[in-house]
Amino acid sequence: MQINSSKRNYCAMKTLPKISVVVPSFNQAKYLELTLRSILDQNYPGLELIVIDGGSKDGSADIIHNYEQHMKFWCSEPDGGQTQGIIKGFSNATGEILCFLNSDDLFEPGVLQDVGQYFIQHPDADAVYGNALWIDVEGKALRQQKEIPFNRFIWLYTYNYIPGMSMFWRRTAYDRAGGLNPAFQLAFDADLWIRFSDHGKIKHVARQWSRMRFYPDQKNRRFREQSDREDLAIRSRYWKNHAAPKTLYLRRKIAINIRVLWRLLTGCYSLGYSRNLEKVEKA
Repeated sequence: MQINSSKRNYCAMKTLPKISVVVPSFNQAKYLELTLRSILDQNYPGLELIVIDGGSKDGSADIIHNYEQHMKFWCSEPDGGQTQGIIKGFSNATGEILCFLNSDDLFEPGVLQDVGQYFIQHPDADAVYGNALWIDVEGKALRQQKEIPFNRFIWLYTYNYIPGMSMFWRRTAYDRAGGLNPAFQLAFDADLWIRFSDHGKIKHVARQWSRMRFYPDQKNRRFREQSDREDLAIRSRYWKNHAAPKTLYLRRKIAINIRVLWRLLTGCYSLGYSRNLEKVEKA
């Protein structure tokens, strides 16, 4: 995303929107401080930081306590899971723009400034996402996740390709969509994204906005089967008139081919990271 000088001056004349960042966490003391620093070091003037810890016993509460002067709200108590924790966080948020960042992921420097300016420049956008970089437990780069713009047909018949740690949205869109659904513990973000598209516009910026840790203990990897079941339940809501196996197969093939071609034409594939990723997959 290129911002010319006239647009920068325009943004400077307008107040950057308050951005509420909710950090859900449970026994992630190993990464938590790095995550908090990646948020606070943004020095974004309208930051509202909220940390919801699920009652960790690994010293996470002590880390949070050390940064509590920079937080609007935090707690460390059993909350019923990640989705319920994030819901609790958003219920305490007052920002015009919302997002969440898992306690083992990181923001790239300057992302909140980019996001604030983007929403000023694009009043028609309800949500916007950037790209991400997959990293290992030590923070070493594994693979760039460069993505195409949101396309409802491709999304419904392939998979949720929006990196949640690089996704930001207006509070009005969140309320209009009905908020997070606590019935989903792993695919809760996918459920929210598609409901955003029911009511508004999801945009994409071809810049790296976050870093996501990819490792064996990652929640979505440990509970892959449950995640796939939830994902299927979400997509099935929109397959009402196309439930026949042959129809679904054809639509999926078309969507996959379009996605692959689109990514090829826009330089989304990053082959240089494949060897590192293979090592993690085999671990």
